[in-house]
Amino acid sequence: MRRGHRPSAAPQGRIRLWGRHAVTAALANPERRPAKLWATREAAHALALAPSLLPVAYADVTDLARLVPADAPHQGLVLDTDALPDRWLDELFEAAEAGGERRPIVVLDQVTDPHNVGAILRSAAAFDAVGLVTQDRHAPPESGALARAASGALEAVPWVRVVNLARALEEMAAAGYWRVGLAGQAGATLGEAMVPGRLAIVLGAEGEGLRQNVAGHCDTLARLPISARVESLNVSNAAAIALYAAATRG
Repeated sequence: MRRGHRPSAAPQGRIRLWGRHAVTAALANPERRPAKLWATREAAHALALAPSLLPVAYADVTDLARLVPADAPHQGLVLDTDALPDRWLDELFEAAEAGGERRPIVVLDQVTDPHNVGAILRSAAAFDAVGLVTQDRHAPPESGALARAASGALEAVPWVRVVNLARALEEMAAAGYWRVGLAGQAGATLGEAMVPGRLAIVLGAEGEGLRQNVAGHCDTLARLPISARVESLNVSNAAAIALYAAATRG
């Protein structure tokens, strides 16, 4: 690798992942098509990869740092890979039919920060959500920063991107989902708004909240019962609380 050269991104059509959890989860995902792995010898040895499965370029820590954004914690592993294939709403509904009736769908309305979306994916995996749904144009793309924040959950939680979020919520209603939108001004608390069975948790962007049209396609709006000393929670924290409430509802 030429000294002083820092590639800004993976080659066109691919994404660059880094960090132990993100890279190992991607390599274990049969839907991924990895292209090239850079690794320190120590990190590569810990992976125990068959050499024929993937080209591995050995590098020292300093060289790996040139492949990723400044101060990104690569932990000795950097991977170029194709993006995940597109997923569809019907796949989430089929997963529910197969025994996941109580597993919620998480819907994000214009949440664009990759660290927030990654953290929400991690919570979705922790509480066994059936999938994540976002609008295609107002959500972050797959990226190393998002995958790092998700700590492997990008590979575990199906992520469906739709053109029209309101229409997707209509399809969820037709599939039997009760759609609860989180809104700080709502009269009911989240616990009061929960129902048994299929549930979609809808969260809006920090600050702006749910757009009017999206809120209008929810069956009910609910708030988290937080103290008046705090105006609101980060959207990833709110998602984790809502997912816990969904997992422990009666």
